[in-house]
Amino acid sequence: MLIFLLDAPKSCLMTKQGLVIVYTGKGKGKTTAALGIALRAVGYKHKVCMIQFIKGSWHYGEMTSSKRLEPEFELTAVGKGFVGIMDDKSPIEDHRMIAREALSIAREKINSKKYDIVILDEINYAVNLGLINLDEVIDLIQKKPANLNLVLTGNYATDEVINLADLVTEMREIKHPFKSGTKARKGIDF
Repeated sequence: MLIFLLDAPKSCLMTKQGLVIVYTGKGKGKTTAALGIALRAVGYKHKVCMIQFIKGSWHYGEMTSSKRLEPEFELTAVGKGFVGIMDDKSPIEDHRMIAREALSIAREKINSKKYDIVILDEINYAVNLGLINLDEVIDLIQKKPANLNLVLTGNYATDEVINLADLVTEMREIKHPFKSGTKARKGIDF
């Protein structure tokens, strides 16, 4: 297979048509998969923007490590933290307001034509929780510039989003240390 790729015309390896990629499911690894795309793209000097819809108020490893990928990679954390769990005391309307702000930022970044890839991290959760409207997400997908790669992460991807996507991967949990009492670990979970 590798020999085929090395011998393939450059036009077969590089396309201007952007993809819609969805990482969903109850297993871990959705954001990590999106960051893997970002890491790979930065290696080719592609411009990548990641907008995080939920995680914003907590400190987690990618907030620090992403700075090492600048100027090609830009991380915009907008959310107030996970909604309704882990000591969340914010009213749901605050979460809705912040999620709408993230959606507005996403629209601006997508339409700026400055990026090769825009990652909308945890956007599927934001829709599922009623923080943003599914129709607005569908509109983002349908109106994205043709050459932009758009990545959507988070559990509960809707059938409508899945149908619009070019690539969908579902992460399935088989075993998780949290269920045996192991707490989240720096560098692994956050």
